[in-house]
Amino acid sequence: MKEVQEKKSPVACAFTGHRHLPPEITKPLIKKVILPLIQNGVTDFYNGMAIGFDLLAAEAVLSLKKKFPYLRLIACIPCYGQEKSFSAEDKKRYVRILKQADEQVLLSEFYYRGCMQVRDQYMVNAADVLVAYCEKTTGGAAFTVKYCQKKYPWKEIVFIGRKES
Repeated sequence: MKEVQEKKSPVACAFTGHRHLPPEITKPLIKKVILPLIQNGVTDFYNGMAIGFDLLAAEAVLSLKKKFPYLRLIACIPCYGQEKSFSAEDKKRYVRILKQADEQVLLSEFYYRGCMQVRDQYMVNAADVLVAYCEKTTGGAAFTVKYCQKKYPWKEIVFIGRKES
C-alpha cells in the first residue's frame, strides 16, 4: 500500500535574475512578489549576491526582516572575491548585505569556470520556490530557470516581468 504524503509548505526561496535591470524592477516590486511566499511559509531566502537582481532581492528581504524578524537571508557566494569586479557602489552594497546576512555559504575558495553555475544549482537544490527575473534565453538566469525546470519540474517558479518561455 502506497503512503499518501502530505504536501508540505514551502520554507525556502532562491533568487535568480539579470545584472542589468530596467527601471520597473524595483525593491518594492520584489517585496510585493515575496510577501505571498512569506504568508505561505517561506522563511529562508537563498541569494547569489551578484550585482543587479540578486543584490536588490537581498535588500528586499532585509527590509522585510523588520516586519518578519524570523526571515533568514542566506548569502551564497560562488567563490572568494566574487565582488572584486563590482563598481565601488555595488561593493559597498555587497559588504553591507553580507554583514546583515544570517548565513554565508562560500562554495569555492577560488574562481573557476562554472563556479557561478554550481552556486545557482546549490540554491535551486535548497529551495522550494525560485523567484526569477529572466528576460533572455541564455546566461546565468536562464541556466538557473532551465536547471530548476528540468531537475525539479514540481518546484514553483515565480517570474517577475515577462515569463520565460
